Amino acid sequence: MSREHILQQKGMRIHDLNPSNIQTYCQLQSEQLTNQCPILFARIVYYDCFAKKHQEVIKYAANQAPLSRHTLSYLRSESWLVDFPPVGEIYEFPMQYPGFAYICPTGYRQQKPEYIQIIADQPISQNVREYVQKSAILLSNYADIYLNYGRQKSEIQLLEQVLHRVGHQLRSYLALVGLYAHNLCFSLKQSPEYEQATIIRDSIEDIDNNLTQLINCGQGEKLKVTPQDLRNLVVETINTLQPLLNEKQAKISIPETSTTLLIDYLQLKQVFNNILSNAVYFSPQSGTITCSWQIFQTEVLIKISDQGQGLSPEDMQKIFTPFYTRRPGGTGLGLTIAKKIILDHHGNLWAQSVAEGGAQFCIILPRTPNI
Repeated sequence: MSREHILQQKGMRIHDLNPSNIQTYCQLQSEQLTNQCPILFARIVYYDCFAKKHQEVIKYAANQAPLSRHTLSYLRSESWLVDFPPVGEIYEFPMQYPGFAYICPTGYRQQKPEYIQIIADQPISQNVREYVQKSAILLSNYADIYLNYGRQKSEIQLLEQVLHRVGHQLRSYLALVGLYAHNLCFSLKQSPEYEQATIIRDSIEDIDNNLTQLINCGQGEKLKVTPQDLRNLVVETINTLQPLLNEKQAKISIPETSTTLLIDYLQLKQVFNNILSNAVYFSPQSGTITCSWQIFQTEVLIKISDQGQGLSPEDMQKIFTPFYTRRPGGTGLGLTIAKKIILDHHGNLWAQSVAEGGAQFCIILPRTPNI
């Protein structure tokens, strides 16, 4: 079962993951387990990457009396754990409490096991065994998603800190250079060099504006959401990339249809600029970049495909990681920033290779405000 399907089953999206979600997921799993006769008690131990420690969820079957403190202490002591069985396998372990006790590992992290632990009033059947094993595999996959999200969030938080520190330092230098540029324009007003001085002054202002956007791009609370036409936004982005397209003799194909989205115009334009400029760069000479979208009731799916060499396994793993790039002279920040902006808009962004060759970036954005 795919990770996306696991999330869809629970009505969740990847950017919705947080400590309360994984706890809720474990609670749902434990409730479903105790609904399976003859399971009387279910205990799930999982690793919380935000709290940086293992947590537990406990659930009793209906009308089942709670276990004694002594019994719970024994279960939590893990003294019964004499081996490290493979994930998804069930084995029985002895205990003083009347009944039958089983464990099914879901993973091993931070040198400690994660598992589903159950107590039944009679030996469990093969059907119940298979149900517990499926629950363990689902929980293991969900935990992997959760940990990947935690790592990604930590990387983006680090990136935001770097952007803020470096950005504010650069703006101090730009302010000084901008002051001299304004003075230069004033003193050269009647001179042939006035046009060049004006270009310098305007370029500094553009850099300062872009730097401000870069500093604020990771702050969801600073989104300036307005209704924007999707096709017009893409067309304006393509116009800014025209020199690069002319150099490659490439073209970008877009649909005639459109829709209105409630988005931060400048930040979404930055997303399209980052993705489309990469697509042009990695496209062959005279290649075609295809930009398409499907409009659904509550969201829009946008796909941007090129005819380049596609994505390697390493690319697929690291493409949104800060400072990872295959583009000479690239900073490795463009796609990380694009991902963060899309997540701030309660959407999602992912990459994949296409069968015909080339890379494809997919964006999902809500059509209704949820920010």
